[in-house]
Amino acid sequence: MGEFRDELQDILDRVDALDALDVFLIAFLIYMAFLLLRGTAAITLLRGAAIILLGAVILAQALELEVLDFVIRNSLAGLIIAVPIIFQPEIRRALERVGRTGLRMWGRPSYHALIDMVTTSAMELAKQRHGALIVFERETGLQSYVETGIPLDAAPSVELLEGIFYPNAPMHDGAVIMRDNRVAAAGCTLPLSETRLPGEMGLRHRAGLGVTEGTDAVSLMVSEETGMVAVAADGRIYSRLDETRLRGLLHRLLDSTAQPDAAKE
Repeated sequence: MGEFRDELQDILDRVDALDALDVFLIAFLIYMAFLLLRGTAAITLLRGAAIILLGAVILAQALELEVLDFVIRNSLAGLIIAVPIIFQPEIRRALERVGRTGLRMWGRPSYHALIDMVTTSAMELAKQRHGALIVFERETGLQSYVETGIPLDAAPSVELLEGIFYPNAPMHDGAVIMRDNRVAAAGCTLPLSETRLPGEMGLRHRAGLGVTEGTDAVSLMVSEETGMVAVAADGRIYSRLDETRLRGLLHRLLDSTAQPDAAKE
């Protein structure tokens, strides 16, 4: 015990303020990386890989397995290179989120009236079992997806959305894209997510989730089979929303002027 205390004291004596700052900055960067990737598939895979790697290291040291220890030590460089390749979509989304921080300091337009209208429309569509997919553009432009649909540039209303998503209507299978409190386009095609979803979620949910995996958009889906209302953002999906939860979630994700109580609903 005394030898350990002496070794620890010797290490502490050699650590100066710059070394402490260096360690703090590295720890802070690692913490921010995990914070940005929180809730994504990447964090689950990283956790699993870390557990396997830690178990292998402990096993190699405890049983003195020289070959395993050699493989681990010589694989670290390859793993460092492989991580950004495997998790490229999540890393890109995290970097975009960091880049958008400065823009958000200037505030965003108020979506209060739009959120109320969309919430009312979603609940009506859910009651009638009319499927719907509505995407809200934020800082990341969605022009490439707007161009796949029919440009409208129309003032949003409950009647307009119900008409677009009426069964067998010309544009009911595509997505409506909202931009700056206006309906930019309807009948738009979105990329499908490769994430495995529950059985009650179909192509509409995969498309709604897919657009949020590569951009900062927020999407709202109404299932025509079950009438279930769901929202996707940052590669995550929130399902089985009632009117109160839907309104509160949209306020938290979209409206910078939302009241604190509304954001917590």
